[in-house]
Amino acid sequence: MKKILEVLQYGDIDIRFNTDIDVMKNPDAVQEVIAKTSLAMTTTLWGGNEQSVLAMIRALSIADLGVSVNRKEMIRFLDESSRICALTLEEWRKMLESKGTKVQVFPPNIKPIEEFNPEELDSGISQAQVDKLKELTWLDNGGNIV
Repeated sequence: MKKILEVLQYGDIDIRFNTDIDVMKNPDAVQEVIAKTSLAMTTTLWGGNEQSVLAMIRALSIADLGVSVNRKEMIRFLDESSRICALTLEEWRKMLESKGTKVQVFPPNIKPIEEFNPEELDSGISQAQVDKLKELTWLDNGGNIV
């Protein structure tokens, strides 16, 4: 496992950052993290705290923007980079679909699995199945969800 970014707060204002990635040795690492993070953010396998994680990512982005010397240039850079990233993800999705892979894009406001009530559905899924789904052991086994 590689630490992309660790942010720790000691006391009220002492915040420290750490990463295992050395961008001086591997300048392409930033683009790789952008691509992999974007892909990961299109799934719901976050651990149930998506909204909090996104809020912290945005807070760090805003802090970075706040200390930028040339704020307008940084905003243009972020805008262009995010546009390119979105286009790349869309191309990736189309390529997978052209190969017959079904790609599901999840909406941004999915509730955590802890808030899921199986009684709201007519599918007959039980709370025990939902609990088993949360364990994610079916991923390790390469099995099916149901």
